[in-house]
Amino acid sequence: MTGVELCEPVQLYNILNQATRSSRLAERNYLCLIDARTKREYDESHLITAIRVKQDASGSYVVPPSVDLEFIRHCVVYDGTTNLLDVTSQTDATAREVDEERNARPGSALRCARVLQRYTRFPVQILRGGYERFTASYHFLRTQKVFWMPRELEDFLPYPVEIVPDKLYMGNSIQACHQQIQKDLKIQAHVNVSEEVDTFFPDDSDRVLHISVPDSPEADISPYFSEVCHYIDSNMRRGGVLVFSTLGISRCSTVVLAYLIHSCRLYLKNAWSYLQKCKSNIRPNRGFVQQLSDWETRVYLATITDISEPGY
Repeated sequence: MTGVELCEPVQLYNILNQATRSSRLAERNYLCLIDARTKREYDESHLITAIRVKQDASGSYVVPPSVDLEFIRHCVVYDGTTNLLDVTSQTDATAREVDEERNARPGSALRCARVLQRYTRFPVQILRGGYERFTASYHFLRTQKVFWMPRELEDFLPYPVEIVPDKLYMGNSIQACHQQIQKDLKIQAHVNVSEEVDTFFPDDSDRVLHISVPDSPEADISPYFSEVCHYIDSNMRRGGVLVFSTLGISRCSTVVLAYLIHSCRLYLKNAWSYLQKCKSNIRPNRGFVQQLSDWETRVYLATITDISEPGY
């Protein structure tokens, strides 16, 4: 048994919006999203790709026959409003008392997760706040659609990943030009780190910071780091900021890392680890990695991160 842990809404949002050449939702063993609410609630609306879990005659949850949980990387369960694992933030004594009381009548998400964990290699995750909290922030990821064809999942357009909740997002040029995405995420400004001109805010230079650099190890992006940090901080006060490059992998992740180092006070190694959890395929080129190391040295007056280690 692998255990159960909480999944924050932003974590599930980013899991749902991972992509390589196409959405990772099309990968058979990537995500199993389980809805443990009633059939009426599920039929009314549920999260995209979610499967409603059923119960047998004794009331025990039954593993969906269409899913091989042993090979699933992310198994996430939600019910209506569960915050069951909040007890972990309390004192040990209080946590035990609350846990004992709650375990007498555990919520549907927890009861379901306890069954599923017998078959998984990774911990089963319970969505904190359940369907209600998640859809309060990400209403655009709910649906009534039950069956998804593989081609539909491949063609699903992921949203930009969320770096700072409700404020900072990172994506690619297709997402930056998509009107509904800008509306859903309340994007008010762009940082365009590509050679192409921004086409969503073409006549409003105050809403676009354009850094025209090629994705090349020889390109110098570091002179723009201070300007990017100031621009993001000033524009996050009025709404969401989207940082994007052509593919959303190298240049945009470089300037977001620079922002996390400067404005969020993270060392490069911590900023890298954090951003990789938000978007699994970040890959600044080697020249940009060296410039980020120099930026860390400038901000902290010391080189903290060894970029010769594997992974950078």
